[in-house]
Amino acid sequence: MKTIRVAFVGNPNCGKTTLFNAYTGANLKVANWPGVTVERKEGETNYKGQKITLVDTPGIYSLACYSIEEKVTRYCILNDDIDVIVNIVDASAMERNLYLTMQLLEMGKPVILALNMMDIVQERGMEIDMHRLPELLGEIPVVPVSARKRTGLDVLMHAVKHHYEEGPKGHVVEYNEETEQKIREFRALLKEKNPALKNDRWVAIKLLENDEVISEQYPEIAAKVTDDTFEKRIINDKYNYIEELVEECLFHKEEKAAWTDKVDSVLTHRIWGVPIFLCIMAAVFFLTFAVGDALKGVFEVGLEWFSNAAFEFLSAIHTADWLISLIVDGIIAGVGGILTFLPNIFILFLALAFLEDSGYMARVAYVMDGIMGAVGLSGKAFLPMVLGFGCTVPAVMATRALEEEEDRRKTIFVTPYMSCSARLPVFVLFADMFFGKYAMFAALSMYVIGMITAIVIAKITNSMQKRRHEHALLIELPEYKTPNARTIAVYVWEKVKDYLTKAGTTIFIASIVIWFILNFNLQGMTADVSASFGAYIGKWLEPIMAPAGLGMWQVVVALISGISAKEVVVSSFAVLFGVGNANSAAGMSQIIHNLAEVGFTAVNAYALMVFVLLYIPCAATVGTIKKETGSWKYTLKMAGFQLLLAWMAATFVYQIGSLMI
Repeated sequence: MKTIRVAFVGNPNCGKTTLFNAYTGANLKVANWPGVTVERKEGETNYKGQKITLVDTPGIYSLACYSIEEKVTRYCILNDDIDVIVNIVDASAMERNLYLTMQLLEMGKPVILALNMMDIVQERGMEIDMHRLPELLGEIPVVPVSARKRTGLDVLMHAVKHHYEEGPKGHVVEYNEETEQKIREFRALLKEKNPALKNDRWVAIKLLENDEVISEQYPEIAAKVTDDTFEKRIINDKYNYIEELVEECLFHKEEKAAWTDKVDSVLTHRIWGVPIFLCIMAAVFFLTFAVGDALKGVFEVGLEWFSNAAFEFLSAIHTADWLISLIVDGIIAGVGGILTFLPNIFILFLALAFLEDSGYMARVAYVMDGIMGAVGLSGKAFLPMVLGFGCTVPAVMATRALEEEEDRRKTIFVTPYMSCSARLPVFVLFADMFFGKYAMFAALSMYVIGMITAIVIAKITNSMQKRRHEHALLIELPEYKTPNARTIAVYVWEKVKDYLTKAGTTIFIASIVIWFILNFNLQGMTADVSASFGAYIGKWLEPIMAPAGLGMWQVVVALISGISAKEVVVSSFAVLFGVGNANSAAGMSQIIHNLAEVGFTAVNAYALMVFVLLYIPCAATVGTIKKETGSWKYTLKMAGFQLLLAWMAATFVYQIGSLMI
């Protein structure tokens, strides 16, 4: 039996990825803003013995070819191996979603309309005529589903199997007579050139719309388009039909937006919008510290017990001293020190998940559009930048939502300055050690400095360009909704799993490497850390880092190790100062004591935090930037600039701070 290949297609925020997860169990990221699903994802499901391959495509508003998302989705749909299109529609915003539906019906493939979020429709007192709607769409299957509550899933797969066997049908919008005459003329020419072409009507319409890709394929026919108003007429005719359809099928629509409008009048206010966003982020970091620090005490006690138990066990079985040192001082101190920050990371991601799934993050892009426009970026560019608070790798990948390559590169250039969660352990450690009751504000200031740095660099970059773009932000502001527990659980688990995976791989290896370079020299193993390989490297770079207040070889070695992953800076300090748990009260006291002996104060600590914020991102991010830009030259120049900027900023902080204190 042939496997049916089904493409999930729809607007951003319509619930495609949530529905995809419901069928396949795949733990993909689900966020309540556009531009998250930027690559084609596949999964398998089974309905009554029929194997079905599901393809999750990027969210798009139309089948134009302006953004990477649109190109990926359109290529996927046009591919002959896609048998059925499931058009997922947000039933609570049907009028906006149906424009894409009309385009899909013209493509000549079986289309099924999945009305998602029907539970929200019912909650808002809206009603949809489920008999009249399929009639007006040409008797295509219309299936009400709720991806969040996992209802209607079997019915949708039944429709897929049945509609695949029946073949394509559906209502095609009839345009004005002049347009229809031109479509008939072009269809005849297309059939002459390519008799096997199945979707000739759709191709003819795209030619009239001056579609770049289709026009390149049929240049002789495209040259016959002498009237450039066809595209506008086609769009207007589609929306006129959609308006009539919605009037006949959707009731009590006016009541649905009242609450959202009231909330938006405050959260997206042109004056108060930005301060409110900063206050919300401050609350997030208050929770990250207040709740996270209370929980991490349990981890600290557990780590100390495990470290002592490991030492006693290894000593009892007469393990070699070097191996005991490697396991206890290297691996357990390095990896364990990072794991004690897990509560802080968990709280941060939990708070961000609530903001994303509620619909607030899309408002942030809208609120920041004015600031972004002033520095030469679209408000849409702020979405990957906000995503960078979690991890820079998916943030860089999310720049694919931007239409212009130049805009993508500018956004990629500034996104690493948004402080990712990997830097949080460094900020937490040094803020707790040196700033006491002001620790939360010291850490929060890193995020503010990162955003300001990104905006200033974007402004400077834009002013240096000869050709500048005018950016108009077109972005969906989804309805506010109660965050879904399953969606949040998937999001937080993915982030925590990534953190634990990194602790078990990158940080594990880095801890061993750091232990090795601190315990060996050319003569072999040494008990004198100051005579180790690490000390040689650090002392060689000390004069360069001294103006920034970081002229201590231990600090230099920790910063070098942080290039593999920023969390390694913390584990390196634990290994460098022989502390079993750098995050415990005793560990902090020992590190502070050792640093104080070489004149390291709160000013040095703040300069260190600024340097960690701004210098080269982790190796995974560097690799992603190279992949997205396709240029090692650009990537290395970017890394060099970040390193220089970090040194200059840390030097400024240290020199000015030293004069003030």
